Amino acid sequence: MTTTATQIADILNYVGGEWRRSDANETLDVVNPATAETIARVPMSTATEVDAAVEAAESVKSQWRRTPPGERVQFLFALKQLLEDNIDDLARTVVMENGKTLAEAKGEVRRAIENVEVACGIPMLMQGYNLEDISEGIDESMIRQPVGIVAAITPFNFPAMIPFWYLPYAIACGSCFLLKPSEKVPLTMQLAFRLLERLNLPKGVVGLINGGREAVDAILDHPKIRAISFVGSTPVAKYIYSRSAANGKRVQCQGGAKNHAIVLPDANLDNATKVVGESAFACAGQRCLAVSVAITVGDAQKQFRDSIAALATSIKMGYGLDDGVRMGPVITSDSRSRIEGLIAKGADDGAKLVCDGRGAKVSKYESGNFVGPTVLDDVSPSSELSATEVFGPVLSLVHADTLEDAIAIIEKSQYGNAASLFTTNGATARRFKYAAPAGNIGINIGVAAPIAYFPFSGWKSSFFGDLHAQGRDAIEFYTEKKVVIERWA
Repeated sequence: MTTTATQIADILNYVGGEWRRSDANETLDVVNPATAETIARVPMSTATEVDAAVEAAESVKSQWRRTPPGERVQFLFALKQLLEDNIDDLARTVVMENGKTLAEAKGEVRRAIENVEVACGIPMLMQGYNLEDISEGIDESMIRQPVGIVAAITPFNFPAMIPFWYLPYAIACGSCFLLKPSEKVPLTMQLAFRLLERLNLPKGVVGLINGGREAVDAILDHPKIRAISFVGSTPVAKYIYSRSAANGKRVQCQGGAKNHAIVLPDANLDNATKVVGESAFACAGQRCLAVSVAITVGDAQKQFRDSIAALATSIKMGYGLDDGVRMGPVITSDSRSRIEGLIAKGADDGAKLVCDGRGAKVSKYESGNFVGPTVLDDVSPSSELSATEVFGPVLSLVHADTLEDAIAIIEKSQYGNAASLFTTNGATARRFKYAAPAGNIGINIGVAAPIAYFPFSGWKSSFFGDLHAQGRDAIEFYTEKKVVIERWA
């Protein structure tokens, strides 16, 4: 599936194994953030359309549950190969609607494939356990059964990867899955569901509904949807979590972040600079695991400031499909304005602008939503910039005298998604791992993104729920435990 400047894609829903045009009167333009061209129009689907997708899932729910796990994963083996064969088209679609570079987009699709691979192990991962003779002649066992119909509401920043945190695990466990992708980036899942269609899954096992608030609320309130997954900002995560929980659903909501990296004087400066720079500026800073604050300890202050500034100024911005581009635009013009406003606020509050990315222009793409790599020094830990999720290519430098002081700064943050430490001392790294108040910890790693075998963790206001995405947590989330106690005369 491709789009050009003269071809505006028609975004369809996928319901009951069929592509359907939405009945909605309202549509939103999908805009290429680098070129400012409209590349698609996405419908704001109605609650009635959500209900139709759920009823399609309901009609096949029992059949899919009765399908043996070994047969269910055969569809996933085939899906893995389809994703591999179409990785270039998927990545190019991500670039066009999201703004990533092609390398970043391919890496994202690779992470999606990784989750499909892990879910292929469901015949072992879904197993329960048993114990005979818990009392004389009585045996007891625990078995896992699929939850039923589940849904995910996913964000714009990883249109290929994040839906696959959920979809392969849900269907491998025997549940039916409904996706509502971000209305800003619907094209990637249009292509992914064209590939899913080729699997010939029972009609209704997977569904796709495009839309906004009405579709989301219909999903949260639908009595036949048993579980909800969400990734997005903390205010919306709180809303999704509270409304879904009030309706008796199990919920996992990944919220916002303000991730810190501590750079100690004994750190390998070249490595720390490269890794923190990649974390802060890649994907235009639009990652929930991006480093937003670098805390330099003691003598690391000046050297790291100078080296990260040099790296920031060397980054080539542009359209992600062009050669040599290392950073693309942010998602919308509103995002650019918000980010530039936060940079200005940081400077007004006393931070020193080492690199100022405001007003960035890229030749041939002057209308694009570009914000250049930005570095602010001497940012106060108590400032608004230190507390706010920027979600852009902005790195704040904060200074501390000791490791304990740096950890104390992290503890004051409302967020707890990720924290990293750069050091060459193993004992110091162990102290940090023990004390750092975040769910994903990096040691000489700037983006502490767990591979699919492990849960994508998060603490404090960065996560609402008990079970996270990926790995064993996904199996727990998409199954219910049933305990059976038996005695036979």
